[in-house]
Amino acid sequence: MRSFGGAAVAAMSLVPADSLLASPVFRQYPFQMGVASGEPSADGFVIWTRLAPDPLEIDYGMPAAAVSVDWEVASDERFRDIVQSGSALARPELGHSVHVEVAGLQPGRPYWYRFTAGRERSLSGRARTLPMAGAPLERLRFGVAGCQHYEQGYYTAYRHLASEEPEFVFCYGDYIYEGRSNRVWNGGEMGPIENVRQYAGDELYSLGDYRRRYGQTRMDTDLQAAHAAAPWFVTWDDHEIDNNWAGDHDQDGTPPAIFALRKQAAMQAYYENMPLRASSLPVGTSMPLYRQARYGDLLDLNLLDTRQYRSDQPCEDRWGVECDTLGRRDAEVLGRAQEDWLFDRLRRSDTRWQIIAQQVMMMDLDRTSGDVRTENLDSWAGYREPRRRLLEAVRDQGRGNTVVLTGDEHQNYAGELHIDGNHPGPRPIATEFVTTSISSGGNGVDERADTVAIQQENAQLKWHNAQRGYVMCEVTPEVWTTEYKTLDSVTQREAPVRTRKRMAVEHGRPESLAEA
Repeated sequence: MRSFGGAAVAAMSLVPADSLLASPVFRQYPFQMGVASGEPSADGFVIWTRLAPDPLEIDYGMPAAAVSVDWEVASDERFRDIVQSGSALARPELGHSVHVEVAGLQPGRPYWYRFTAGRERSLSGRARTLPMAGAPLERLRFGVAGCQHYEQGYYTAYRHLASEEPEFVFCYGDYIYEGRSNRVWNGGEMGPIENVRQYAGDELYSLGDYRRRYGQTRMDTDLQAAHAAAPWFVTWDDHEIDNNWAGDHDQDGTPPAIFALRKQAAMQAYYENMPLRASSLPVGTSMPLYRQARYGDLLDLNLLDTRQYRSDQPCEDRWGVECDTLGRRDAEVLGRAQEDWLFDRLRRSDTRWQIIAQQVMMMDLDRTSGDVRTENLDSWAGYREPRRRLLEAVRDQGRGNTVVLTGDEHQNYAGELHIDGNHPGPRPIATEFVTTSISSGGNGVDERADTVAIQQENAQLKWHNAQRGYVMCEVTPEVWTTEYKTLDSVTQREAPVRTRKRMAVEHGRPESLAEA
């Protein structure tokens, strides 16, 4: 077991006695932001919490001193059998967050965990270790979720997701939104819409700004329930830093050296508030986030970062525009190091299924009906060369067992991937399931009229829906089934959930994608 980071950062556990609070007394409950687990392995996982009696205050109610936090891991929900325990330091340099890397546990089973600081105890959470690599696995059920704009809806979907007790949750990003507090937002054809709740503060730039935004978001008890129900694998998209950022570029033309200061603050706050291992601790403006988890002999989960190494969007990120930079050969989404890593993992995989878990749509859909073709240039469609390289690498394996999991669009989509979506080949290369938002975009509708027209232009798009919700994936050796869970309302609490559609694809036959 390792408390924050293990041997590589062992020196960080050394604190002078006069700057350590071993038995703190809190004026308010310090575990306001709940608990979480993540990054499971066959013998352990990360357990996380953050001490924050006043999450919306600049210093979130904590002194400028390290605080000792005790933790326990049990084999049963009532903590009658404690199998691991220890102490960790909640440091002011890391927002008084705690990341404990627990090891030495049994593979493929649930565990429960909790924290204690002074006389205060957290609620408990449920984590789960991975099965041993290569071990036979007949079934896996997990959730996919993200895009959770706090102002535009309640997180009711997360409460429903927690009740399904998934093996894990893949969060594809947009955990927070960086904009200023707003009473209303532009709902497009729906006109101005009043937000159901408001962020505290202005647009985010400093570390304190980002910490407060995570604090406000994580105080939501529906979100806390989902974190406590299962381990999460997290990645970011754009709003954790700034809308549509790409590599060293933001959308406002800020000089890269200045934008780097904002990225540093945002990356540190992201690490502080996510159940990540010390291997993902940011250094300057670099934060390692691409990685792989293996679930027995059933699937490889390849988690990507499509923001940090990306070249700037073509055509100044404007839709419906042709320009010299569209389709340029030196364009990057993953960067060559991450791309080589992914291709190597795909090539060497011996599991039944390979997952590419990432952020932006890979289907290069024509977004306008009629003769004019428009594309979302912030998606893979704006990066034709890296998209071609990736799909050719998948195609050349000849396995037909790759599934791409995506977010960002605030709609549900199920479709096929081809080298050229404008001229689909005789057989798809892979399957893509796009998960809608938890709350971003408000209530939504069953089908948007513009997406109905888009489907008529794109034979590879098999189904779409524009409500809020999440996805549950059930995977067996022979069939992958994706259940699209939707809510009619996110502007009212406790809305019921329903399974809007089940889409299934057979192993080795991506052309078999159809309603289940």
